[in-house]
Amino acid sequence: MLLAFGVFMAFLGVVLVFFFLRYFKLWFQAYMSVADVSLVSLIRMHFTKVNPNIVVQAKVMSAQAGLNVSRSNGISTRRLEAHYLAGGNVMNVIHAIIAAHRAEIPLDFDQASAIDLAGRDVLDAVQTSVYPKVIDCPDSARSGKTTLSAITRNGIELRVRTRVTVRTNIGQLIGGATEDTIVARVGEAIISSIGSASSHFDVLENPDMITKVVLSRGLDAQTAFEIVSIDIADIDVGENIGARLQSDQAEADTRVARAEAESRRAEAIAEEQQMKARVTENRSALVLAEAEVPMAMAEAFKAGRIASVSGGQG
Repeated sequence: MLLAFGVFMAFLGVVLVFFFLRYFKLWFQAYMSVADVSLVSLIRMHFTKVNPNIVVQAKVMSAQAGLNVSRSNGISTRRLEAHYLAGGNVMNVIHAIIAAHRAEIPLDFDQASAIDLAGRDVLDAVQTSVYPKVIDCPDSARSGKTTLSAITRNGIELRVRTRVTVRTNIGQLIGGATEDTIVARVGEAIISSIGSASSHFDVLENPDMITKVVLSRGLDAQTAFEIVSIDIADIDVGENIGARLQSDQAEADTRVARAEAESRRAEAIAEEQQMKARVTENRSALVLAEAEVPMAMAEAFKAGRIASVSGGQG
């Protein structure tokens, strides 16, 4: 019994020495950085298939950046392990939190990890909050078009290219609409605003009135972005759509009138043919009637009706 116990203790000692030698460097690094990573946590990561190098590096970076790494309410080792096992990008989350902390943007670990697990790039979102990015409207890479086509009330087409400056709204990043929604809303608002202009000269003289109207509509509602500005990059005058539509309508009306006239002419020709047929029919009836007169006279002679009438008169 004592021998078995001694063998067990020797085996346990060998295991502890193995883990101590293997993870001593990581533990010492964390200890010197006041990152609060215990040797027991490192051994637990070995059995839970968590990469201890990533966790220790994340804790060291957090501690050196002045973040809260306490076990109760900070970026604890357990929370980092849980995020790693959930398939999250631990280093990307820590980089995003440090960048937000430096820029004084409120972002805690729970929010950053939730954004990361939702499939969004949380570091890119923080960077976009600090340095707003410009979106082309329309985006030629998505739609294949380089300009928006809008028509004013006087029928003149205007081709517009717009640039939208946005920053990330971290509070609505989860569940918020993406860049495609921003581009679609801005394009729709610009077309509507130009369509309400009485003349294309008004738009060319003061393109700011279009952007002011578009900005006042709150197009970034329920999206993951906040619109900083909308700028008209280029305006070109296109075709006179109104005149072309009027010309097409006049041509269509001419074709309809020609068709109606042709229909009336065909009806007149048909009626003329019917009248000719009736005349021919009446002539045939007259010929038949004239042919019956001699026969009637012959019958009258035979019956003596004509002779008796002559004798009475004498």
